[in-house]
Amino acid sequence: MENEPLIDNELKSALSALYVAEGRHYHNLAHIEAMLALAGEYRGLLGDFEAVEAAIWFHDAVYDSKAKDNEAQSAALAEKKLAGRADPSRLGRITAMIVATATHQLPRFDDASATRDASLFLDMDLSILGAAPDAFDAYERAIRREYDWVEEPMWRAGRSAVLKNFLARPQIFHSDEFRQRFEPQARLNMARSLEALAAS
Repeated sequence: MENEPLIDNELKSALSALYVAEGRHYHNLAHIEAMLALAGEYRGLLGDFEAVEAAIWFHDAVYDSKAKDNEAQSAALAEKKLAGRADPSRLGRITAMIVATATHQLPRFDDASATRDASLFLDMDLSILGAAPDAFDAYERAIRREYDWVEEPMWRAGRSAVLKNFLARPQIFHSDEFRQRFEPQARLNMARSLEALAAS
């Protein structure tokens, strides 16, 4: 059991099917692949690479833009599918990372290595905020399409609140590595997006 990978090809196929569902314009397989690429890039910093990989695969597995509990549902799915593949403490770390994507506040672990893994995982999820302006703009359009049921005035108010919340944080990214790489551009991108939301 210990040698069995947390996420095998069968599970990847099952999860991939969820990520290609209709209406997923951003929270799709491309988002998972981008995060997996970053995990590979920063692999040397991760204490439990496979746990982070599992959290990436599961974190948006359940996604309904009208629901308020996607993260909790995704964590519950991970718990169900990974039962028997990971010991309870490892599974607890994975589900805590998934649930933390609701607020992007760092979960509290006693273990410094687990905390570091969680900080890098959450930063990977938010790295799009610090992408080049054209990639960020494409992301914003994709998110708008996921919420196409929300009327424009409500959308502007809601999206502005989300962006203001991130900009008000002393630091958007938890790790030094991601802060240095993405934070300045993320602040520029979000400030520009806020102006556009206010202007039209």
